[in-house]
Amino acid sequence: MNTANDHEYRDAGGFIAEVIRSSRRKTADIRVEQGVVSVIVPTTLSTERIDELLAKKRQWIREKMLLHQEARPASTRRFVSGEAIPYLGRNYRLKVIDGPFKAPKLDKGRLVVSVPGGSNQPEMVRNAVIRWYRRRAEEKLPAKVQRLAPSVGVTPDRVEVRAFRSRWGSCSPKGQVAFNWRIMMAPNRVVDYVVIHELCHLIQHDHSPAYWREVARVMPDYAQWRDWLKDVSHELEV
Repeated sequence: MNTANDHEYRDAGGFIAEVIRSSRRKTADIRVEQGVVSVIVPTTLSTERIDELLAKKRQWIREKMLLHQEARPASTRRFVSGEAIPYLGRNYRLKVIDGPFKAPKLDKGRLVVSVPGGSNQPEMVRNAVIRWYRRRAEEKLPAKVQRLAPSVGVTPDRVEVRAFRSRWGSCSPKGQVAFNWRIMMAPNRVVDYVVIHELCHLIQHDHSPAYWREVARVMPDYAQWRDWLKDVSHELEV
């Protein structure tokens, strides 16, 4: 298995690992976040060596995946064809195909996922869907930050996408903002609110009245979307 939509993946026998090549890495690092496996490697490391590393750490990876599976919030999703997949306020229908792994893609109102075993491998389908959400977040959120930052009057140094457990975003004193990829399940206006929320923290680092005045200056109807997120956040799970 080589690349899918410009991203590199390896079928490690029971799970799919995303390969992230970095010129800053001198050694390989395997990570399991929310059950999704990534291996960060030096740019020139061969696929054969990557496969050897994944095989060597297979037991450890499986144990980590199981811990994530047991710890995550209960979900009614079965990851079978026909289920609704929310994205920026619209529901797309999941279409699961039994075949070689391919990065999920939107096609005529459906999110098409191809994994070995198809619907008989719900965890693999779930992991593919999570990867898809993260890719969309990595694509959309920096663009939103770039568009909204001038209105706030700030210039963040860095934008990151993370897998937060209980928050939608964060802001560091050094000017870095980070967002939870799950926010991509919310309506577009809610995503705007979360971005503006964190950008305003670059001006006010607390939740004082002065801070909320900054938010209201950029987004006068922010309370509507803040309340929506409070009321519906428990449903934004994969």
